[in-house]
Amino acid sequence: MKAPLFILAILLLANSLAAQYYLRGEVRDEKQNPLPNARILLHSTGYLYRSGNSGAFGIMITKESDSVTISLDGYQTLCAKVSAASYQQLMLKMLFPAANISKSRLVSFTRDLKPQDRSNWTVGGETYSSLLENEFITAKKFPVTGFAMHTDKASYSNIRRFLNMNTMVPPDAVRTEEVLNYFSYKYTEPPKDSVFGFHTVVSDCPWNPENKLLFLQMNAKKIDPWKVPPSNLVFLIDISGSMDMPNRLPLLKAGFKLMVENLREKDTISIVVYGSSISVWLPPTSGIEKDKIRKSIEDLTPGGPTPGESGIRMAYRLARSQFIKGGNNRVILATDGDFNVGQSTEEELDKLVTQHQQYGIYLTCLGVGMGNYKDSKLEVLAKKGNGNFAYLDNEFEAEKVLVKELTQTLYSVADDAFLDIDFNPDFVREYRLIGYDNKMKALADSLSEVDGGEVGSGHSVMAIFEIKPTIELKEYQALEKESLARIRVNYKNPGDSLNHITGYNCPLQYREFNDIDPSYRFATALTMFGSLLKDSKYSRRYNWSDIREIAEHAQNPSDGLQKEFLEIIEKAKKIYTHSRKRRRSEE
Repeated sequence: MKAPLFILAILLLANSLAAQYYLRGEVRDEKQNPLPNARILLHSTGYLYRSGNSGAFGIMITKESDSVTISLDGYQTLCAKVSAASYQQLMLKMLFPAANISKSRLVSFTRDLKPQDRSNWTVGGETYSSLLENEFITAKKFPVTGFAMHTDKASYSNIRRFLNMNTMVPPDAVRTEEVLNYFSYKYTEPPKDSVFGFHTVVSDCPWNPENKLLFLQMNAKKIDPWKVPPSNLVFLIDISGSMDMPNRLPLLKAGFKLMVENLREKDTISIVVYGSSISVWLPPTSGIEKDKIRKSIEDLTPGGPTPGESGIRMAYRLARSQFIKGGNNRVILATDGDFNVGQSTEEELDKLVTQHQQYGIYLTCLGVGMGNYKDSKLEVLAKKGNGNFAYLDNEFEAEKVLVKELTQTLYSVADDAFLDIDFNPDFVREYRLIGYDNKMKALADSLSEVDGGEVGSGHSVMAIFEIKPTIELKEYQALEKESLARIRVNYKNPGDSLNHITGYNCPLQYREFNDIDPSYRFATALTMFGSLLKDSKYSRRYNWSDIREIAEHAQNPSDGLQKEFLEIIEKAKKIYTHSRKRRRSEE
């Protein structure tokens, strides 16, 4: 009896193996350029695959013929029948003229909340800036919201520059989440098998005693220093005439020379410049040749127009020619953002970078000496380039970004990271996310997509929600084991197309405001600071002195940046108080 069963099992296995086919092929554009990272949907299973760096793919299928849908940003979607009997050569056509219309990207997103539901968020269709502040949302109707885990910090250093110049800060320049995440918080290493670790606490809301604050901190894992992958870095440096100021090109040169000290033999550095000409200033060079790299940086001199588009194209071509599989491939764009030749609109630059980021090359943007609204261009480029954005207002900031926080700035541990939080309506009546505000254009665009963020090694991301609870204060301690919300982070490993999800159950853990970690109280002062600069309607119940009092009692005396923040508050107080008095006298 055993022999026939064994033979039957062998036959079934052979039949199963015979039913496996290997579908091979490649995706190219009309000019026969390979298209990496194209999305390939196999119709028979519904599974999603991606083309590799050379545009090639290989997929196991259960029958000889199938059909696929192939899509890629900037190209027409293709549906095609495919066969494992031959090598498939699939071509995508560029979108004409729709290629010039980039989808708007959302920073935060509340599920099922429609544009018409936001109509009460403006007054007569007007707002003080292009960012529309997040409002309170009913948890029972819209329990799920979320935000992209971007690690940009440019807004705070840009704000600092304005205030140091005794100038009011344009509301458009204030991105509260970047102010909040400019500072370092108490870091806790995630579990060994996890990319992220979480910590949450509920406390009192200083500006509204009836409400509570939910502090949500996510810590990303740190890359082992001995396992940091080799880097292929292309410095794309603006040397146009507009950079001929002490706080522009000279500041960048000082920052890059500091960064050179951390380069290794296995790192490759190239420099592309654009100004009076566009050229490869330094061909690919090993990081061990520090003197050669430093001299190349020191010899940079400004002059000419700003052909930003052509410079970006050349930098990407150079980065692709030196591509390191499994390495850190990145273009570092350093400029004042004044793209005045070639493609100059945000949408056009957005499209250009979107097409190139498919190759797995990140984009870090460093802004210097910009005018009031120039940072918007670099912000768009960095987010579409799957990278980050920093603003350098002095040499100390350059050292902070390019030396002290180098691994956070340049080495990613998660891509396309987006956090969802599902509130429990039994305990939360309404909530609002502080910061992570969307542009009005993105909210109005029906084609808008959620734009996930890049998270660097060892980075700590902080978010604060103001919530209107359904329960009284005395009930909190008895309910500490209850779930206030469920948190999920969707992300991809660097260089991988597979989606990962990690979760955390947020307990209803309440602590009085003076009993929570000082760093969280300092974070509260930062959010209040950002709201007051934006003239938010939620800042009507407090003033600059209230912010300073909270920050002063919560500051870490050994942290120079926190000490500096107290001075920044005083400067803002003088500037805005004087401006208010002047307006009253004019009336």
